[in-house]
Amino acid sequence: MAAAPNASTNPKNGRNHSRLSFAKITDTLTVPDLLALQTESFDWLVGNDVWKARLAEGQEQGRTDLALHSGLEEIFEEISPIEDLGETMQLGFTSPELEDPKYSIDECKERGKTYAAPLYVNAEFMNHMTGEIKTQTVFMGDFPLMTERGTFIINGTERVVVSQLVRSPGVYFERQQEKTSDKDIYSARVIPSRGAWLEFEIDKRDQVGVRIDRKRKQSVTVFLKALGMTSEEIMDEFQGFASIESTLEKDAILTKEEALKDIYRKLRPGEQVAAEAARALLDNFYFNPKRYDLAKVGRYKVNRKLGIDAPLSDSVLTVQDIVRTIKYLVSLHAEKTTLDGVRDGEPVQLRLDVDDIDHFGNRRIRAVGELIQNQVRTGLSRMERVVRERMTTQDIEAITPQTLINVRPVVAAIKEFFGTSQLSQFMDQNNPLAGLTHKRRLSALGPGGLSRERAGVEVRDVHPSHYGRMCPIETPEGPNIGLIGSLASFGRINSFGFIETPYRRVVNGQVTTTIDYLTASEEDDFVVAQANAPLTDSFHFQDDKVLVRKKGGEVELVGKDEVDYMDVSPRQMVSVATSLIPFLEHDDANRALMGANMQRQAVPLLRSESPLVGTGMEGYTAIDAGDVVTADKAGVVSEVSADAVTLQLDEGGTQTYYLRKFDRSNQGTSYNHRVVVSAGERVEQGEVIADGPATENGELALGKNLLVAFMPWEGYNYEDAMILSQNLVKDDTLSSIHIEEYEVDARDTKLGKEEITRDLPNVSPDLLADLDERGIIRIGAEVRPGDILVGKVTPKGETELSAEERLLRAIFNEKSREVRDTSLKVPHGEEGTIIGVKVFDSQDGDDELGSGVNQRVVVYIAQKRKITAGDKLAGRHGNKGVISTILPVEDMPFLADGTPVDIVLNPLGVPGRMNFGQVLEIHLGWLAKQGWNVEGIQEWASALPEAARSAEPGTKVATPVFDGAYEREIEGLLDSTLPNRDGERLIGSSGKAQLFDGRSGEPFPEPVSVGYMYILKLHHLVDDKIHARSTGPYSMITQQPLGGKAQFGGQRFGEMEVWALEAYGAAYALQELLTIKSDDILGRVKVYEAIVKGENIQEPGIPESFKVLMKEMQSLCLNVEVLSADGQAVSLRDTDDEVFRAAEELGINISSRFESSSVDDI
Repeated sequence: MAAAPNASTNPKNGRNHSRLSFAKITDTLTVPDLLALQTESFDWLVGNDVWKARLAEGQEQGRTDLALHSGLEEIFEEISPIEDLGETMQLGFTSPELEDPKYSIDECKERGKTYAAPLYVNAEFMNHMTGEIKTQTVFMGDFPLMTERGTFIINGTERVVVSQLVRSPGVYFERQQEKTSDKDIYSARVIPSRGAWLEFEIDKRDQVGVRIDRKRKQSVTVFLKALGMTSEEIMDEFQGFASIESTLEKDAILTKEEALKDIYRKLRPGEQVAAEAARALLDNFYFNPKRYDLAKVGRYKVNRKLGIDAPLSDSVLTVQDIVRTIKYLVSLHAEKTTLDGVRDGEPVQLRLDVDDIDHFGNRRIRAVGELIQNQVRTGLSRMERVVRERMTTQDIEAITPQTLINVRPVVAAIKEFFGTSQLSQFMDQNNPLAGLTHKRRLSALGPGGLSRERAGVEVRDVHPSHYGRMCPIETPEGPNIGLIGSLASFGRINSFGFIETPYRRVVNGQVTTTIDYLTASEEDDFVVAQANAPLTDSFHFQDDKVLVRKKGGEVELVGKDEVDYMDVSPRQMVSVATSLIPFLEHDDANRALMGANMQRQAVPLLRSESPLVGTGMEGYTAIDAGDVVTADKAGVVSEVSADAVTLQLDEGGTQTYYLRKFDRSNQGTSYNHRVVVSAGERVEQGEVIADGPATENGELALGKNLLVAFMPWEGYNYEDAMILSQNLVKDDTLSSIHIEEYEVDARDTKLGKEEITRDLPNVSPDLLADLDERGIIRIGAEVRPGDILVGKVTPKGETELSAEERLLRAIFNEKSREVRDTSLKVPHGEEGTIIGVKVFDSQDGDDELGSGVNQRVVVYIAQKRKITAGDKLAGRHGNKGVISTILPVEDMPFLADGTPVDIVLNPLGVPGRMNFGQVLEIHLGWLAKQGWNVEGIQEWASALPEAARSAEPGTKVATPVFDGAYEREIEGLLDSTLPNRDGERLIGSSGKAQLFDGRSGEPFPEPVSVGYMYILKLHHLVDDKIHARSTGPYSMITQQPLGGKAQFGGQRFGEMEVWALEAYGAAYALQELLTIKSDDILGRVKVYEAIVKGENIQEPGIPESFKVLMKEMQSLCLNVEVLSADGQAVSLRDTDDEVFRAAEELGINISSRFESSSVDDI
């Protein structure tokens, strides 16, 4: 194909420095809006102006598959009218409207509110007896709104609703091998969106049976007779089908009534049978729109599969559907290959085939809009029951719509969905890519989906129909593998919920610019060529035979005139995260999976740096993630400050953009905007004004470009460990800011009000130095574990005081006796600087704090974390490792010109893992850093784009997925790099350099691969994981220390560890581990006391677990006693007594989190 012009790889954004692209293929389609999956679905639900405009545009283009009503209109239409049992009155709903939200997005986050708008509908009550109509606008509760970034703010936290992959309603045919004979058994299922299933099957005796609502099997001819067909009509309809004829012969029932009764008997055995009841039962199962719903998509699938032309609004089954299903099934059984049918008013020959349930033509997406719609439907159906009840109980004269409607069930249903549904998730805000990927996630789990335990290998597997729809690479490792995926870069969801992917139309061997979006079922009918099929300048295929794929993923060579479509882009099969991996084509899939997943765990660094070697997707990702600030309208920057930018607009007037400074993200990373424009600069629409976290100049920048050498070094990089240079610590190259939030409430207790104050009992003034007069820490204070953040006292129960004590208390006004200190302190292992304090007071009236809370104080602590040994780093190719040591820069290996390397990796990590992309990346990274110039006509440079024949040092390059730089080009360019100041090239076409040992200055014996790799610092930081405990909380029952860092627990000395000490005969070590260090209640307190006072440690007592064992045996009615050496029964104290006695006698409580700092108390 003609070389791609070196346009900026990101047309959405003018500010982005154009990357030098090695792409050989021009994309015919720019990357679509990556959040459309979320926003378009929600727009449809609420029916806003954006959706109306999109609908009008689609109708102009002649699309017929679009939903004409918004989601909310659909449900209110569905439920209307609600009638009472005597059908004397009815209540209908029309035109749902959303008003303006009460709080802005920022206010909701600040106050812990839900970002929602009040929903109103017009309710019309009609009395059929009098003909009277009453209309009212009724409030239906607050309806959560989506922000423009595709998230919801629920109780102040940002959440994402993940789209669900479910089996589509429709009709499915299956073939199974009969266990005893070799016969194939065919079955058919009609699966509705809601309602009873209908199943048909042909057994090994060629009898056709039917199961109604998964109950007992019955004869299909009886079922047809119950639907009103006579034996003659059945014979006419199924002439020539032996299976139906033999089933009919064995069927003794003649009339419709008998057939109905027979079915009723089998469905409800033991009940009295009336023909009317039997008819009503069958009607309710399949023909009553209130009870049965195929949904539009189900009707569409049934029409396509069976060759029927019924309107999409027919949401219930018809006799014709049932007859066609049986005909299709018996034709399959009779081994026919085609069946006559109708499609779009034209007669067609249907190909007979069984269905593959994992095919993406049979799995559809329930996006946000539909998930919320289903939830509102549940709420409305609960409300419907209440309305019916009220219609019968209230006085008919006094009834108005308002008195009938109770909105509680609707509000509760919506709340329940956002608060507790598996699909409403706490947003992953680690970095912009994490957020974007979270919104594009597709999950097969959740209500109405699969469960982890039941999902087999087939469901999880990559399927040919995933191509261009769901990424084959990006999926979690572990129990959810294959059940959670990510939407492919160009995929979009059609109005039926199927994923479509774009293809360029091919006419007579010529590729046109017309683009068609095809679903997986439609694609099966066509022959599709790859995006990299070579083309002539006139867009004809160069070769006579073209490599294509056909139905079922079969790949073969066909003549160029047979091709129907061609891929639009090489990156169309992968997701956004995967398309950010350069040289993906050289990585093993398992490692690419880790690479795609680990990019989401990268922590935003102090100073972001976009990759030297990118793929051209960085700009699209950063802008669509919504974490950079872009200009809505063109203009000139008139004013710039750290937290606001004002534009003088071309159309007149000004617009100010407010930036977020050092906010805490959901994951505790720092969310900060940095202005990239200056006053007087011109800004076009869509151009970047300010960078967000992990972005640079509007491009995603998750890590740093570091100089890497692949060599062993004293065993310090054994097993994926990494060696870092001290320079990276000193220059804060890999430092990141983390923000934690702590809050404390002052409540009303039974004994009185809690109080926030700096007047704390028994606390030395030094500890109060940083508290202001309110008792709240000042901004800018440095805090360490145990420091007081907010002083708070809680009343404790009054004991009867003697007269003298009361007098003393009155004289000295001494409070300390009646309150205890319950201040908020910095937890173990946390430290940093106070960067923000918020105080909410219930007396201000505006902050609804919840019942019993008078005051709430929120404190933010920020810390700068430098990179340290134990932190986890990774590249983009699944090459991850932990830092084993940080060497002084003078000890690091260095190049011939004295440049020390930043990081030393183990070369053994490459061949076995088969992720060679990282090796090509370091070579291209070196090239990008040094610059190059190709002189003369070189054979290897024949495919090189013209603009890529020379580059300045530090040029950022793009090597798109499946369309990147070739190895021979990299090899050639390494010989064409610009020389350094000494006129030398340190690295030639081998990609290796002579390195010298920093300690001795001696050269290493072999040349070493050196280059620039993009390295990410991952969220697994050693500071968050390191943990130690001396004393702390104990479990209620066993009295053993709790486990885990969150509980400030200890390390479990388990069964196998006990065996190890037993094997060595270490009896005393074992005894103290199992008693005084664990659950010997009195013993552990005495040990603590002895250590503090410097005395010898006493003998251990009886551990609590022994007492628990005794209690268990006693509960089994075994009389168990403990006898002393001389045969006397020993009485064991109760646990509560022991704890109480230890605390009373010794005045020590070792289970509190923060011990008193003075030994005198003890």
